[in-house]
Amino acid sequence: MAEFKRSRLNRKTDEQITKKTILLGVATAVLFFVVVFAGLPLLVKFSIFLGETRSRKEVIVEKVLPPLPPRVVMPFEATNSAKINISGLAEAKVQIELLKNDASLSKIETNENGEFIFENIELNEGDNEFNLVAVSVKGGTSELSKTIKVVFDNKVPELTMTNPVEDSLKVDNPDFDVAGKSEKGVSVTVSGHVAMVDDTGQFKSKIQLNSGDNEIEIIVRDLAGNETRKKIKITYNI
Repeated sequence: MAEFKRSRLNRKTDEQITKKTILLGVATAVLFFVVVFAGLPLLVKFSIFLGETRSRKEVIVEKVLPPLPPRVVMPFEATNSAKINISGLAEAKVQIELLKNDASLSKIETNENGEFIFENIELNEGDNEFNLVAVSVKGGTSELSKTIKVVFDNKVPELTMTNPVEDSLKVDNPDFDVAGKSEKGVSVTVSGHVAMVDDTGQFKSKIQLNSGDNEIEIIVRDLAGNETRKKIKITYNI
């Protein structure tokens, strides 16, 4: 009787194991089909999504890295020439656009060293303002360069002598003050010596006269390089 009970228990246990094995096999097969027919397309879609995201990031990087603004070499702020050259440096093989008073004037490409030069640029009388921008072949545009201001002035500066007022005179003292008035911002030399010039253009220079005739030359030069010259003769008699 006991053996019969054990036999029945063994059969139930075998049946339970068989059912678990069958269920596990069915679950494994279902999982395999899900991975093959559903998981693989999802994996492909996820890979495509990553590729598109990477491409979008690369496009953004190109847009946020435009060329640097050009640097201009301008040795003067004023000139008496109606035409000038504008040169400078930028990145190699980019297009440089020159703007005069906010209007596009000319375009040129930099060489392999990043050098460029705009030749024979015409100036208007008075103030001229220039800016430059760099444009890469990929479409990126730099910020505006620092504004360059150039004054075109071809008029000689005025000169009015206040001492002496004559073109020639005689004195009995070797110490003499040469004085006069010109324009604001000029430089003045008296017989090669730099005179003091105030903010209104008035100047004075003390000179030492030699016995006999002394020829004094006054040169007034403005920022554009225009000059006015005047000669006077002072005779010192001991």
